[in-house]
Amino acid sequence: MAENQLVIMDQMAIRRAMTRIAHEILEKNKGVSNVVLVGIRTRGIYLAERIAKLILDIEKVSVPVGELDVRPYRDDIPLDKNGKPANPPDQLPIEGKTIVLFDDVLFTGRTVRAAMDALIDLGRPGMIQLAVLVDRGHRELPIRADYVGKNVPTSRLEKIEVQLIEVDETDQVVILQQRSSVN
Repeated sequence: MAENQLVIMDQMAIRRAMTRIAHEILEKNKGVSNVVLVGIRTRGIYLAERIAKLILDIEKVSVPVGELDVRPYRDDIPLDKNGKPANPPDQLPIEGKTIVLFDDVLFTGRTVRAAMDALIDLGRPGMIQLAVLVDRGHRELPIRADYVGKNVPTSRLEKIEVQLIEVDETDQVVILQQRSSVN
C-alpha cells in the first residue's frame, strides 16, 4: 500500500488558527486569571506553549502551562496490581482551575478521555475545556472540542498527521490517503 499526502494546513494556516484559538480562550474565560493550559504529550504540549506565548503577546499576562502523559490512562494499557495506571502524570496545579487541554488531533475521543481521567486523579478542576488543532470526526465517545483550529471530515482509511517545528522540523498538517497499489 502506498500513501498519498496532501497538505491541508501550512505554517500560515496553523498560525492563524492558533491566534484565533488564543482569542477565543481569552473571550470565553474573560481573561486567563484562573486558567491553566495543559498539553497532551507529545504535540499537545507545543500547542499549549504556543497559545501561552500568544496570550502573553495579546494580554501581557503569563499563563501556566503543564504537560500530561496519558499513556498510563489509555484503556488499552494494563493497570498495576492496585488497579491504578502505573506512572502517574506530572503534578499540575489544577484544583479549582479552568483547564484548557490541548491535543493535536481529535479522532475517537479516547485520548481525551484518558487525559480527563489523569487530570481528575490530580485534583478537582473547576472546568475542563478542550482545544485541538484538527477535529477529524469519527468519535467513539461523547467528546466535543471547545476550540478547533480546523474541522476535517475524513474517512477511516485516511490519517491526519500534525507536524510541528519543535518535533518534525516543519509546521504543517497533512492528510495521508491510503491507496492500494495495482500490479
